[in-house]
This record gives sequence, structure tokens and C-alpha cells, in this order.
Amino acid sequence: MPDVGLKAYLMVAAALFSLGMGVVITRRNAIAVLCGVELILNGAALNFVAFNRYSAPAGRLDGQIFTIFIIILAAAEAAIALAILLNVFSITDSVLIDEADSLKE
Repeated sequence: MPDVGLKAYLMVAAALFSLGMGVVITRRNAIAVLCGVELILNGAALNFVAFNRYSAPAGRLDGQIFTIFIIILAAAEAAIALAILLNVFSITDSVLIDEADSLKE
């Protein structure tokens, strides 16, 4: 099986990052924005793994370790953001970001 190459991994990571940025910039729905942030983090994690595979000396696991930290960060971010979103939804009855301009009732 032929090796894919670093360029292909970087192109996929750039596509993930770009799609995530596009979602974060254009969407008003908070859940869609959270999905966009997850795409951004996945693009960054893929870069770490790809550069570790093609640039680091054999046996080094730095990219994989950073990727595990990114996955842990993404899980914590999703849990905290969803908790905040549920609280905002109970106050405003909406998940639109524009309507969450105040945390007071």
C-alpha cells in the first residue's frame, strides 16, 4: 500500500480548519458554533499527528501526546459549553447567540 504523504494530511487538516472557521463565523446557532470549534480542534490535532509521523525521529510520540491533550480539551470544552448553553436556553428560550447578550433575567 503506497504511503499517502505529508501534503495530503496537511490538505485535509486545512480543509477541516477552514470548514470549522467558516461555521464559527457564519452560524448564529450556538450548537453549530460548538461543532465548528470541534472541527478546528480536529484540524489542529491532525497536523500534530502528521508532523510527528513525517518530521520527528522514529519512536517519538510528541504529536500523539499533544493530540491526546487536544481531545481532552475538546471534551472538557464541549461539556462546559453545553452546560452554559443549557443555562442560557433556560433563561432565553433560544440557542441563538445574538439573543444571549445578557445573563440577567
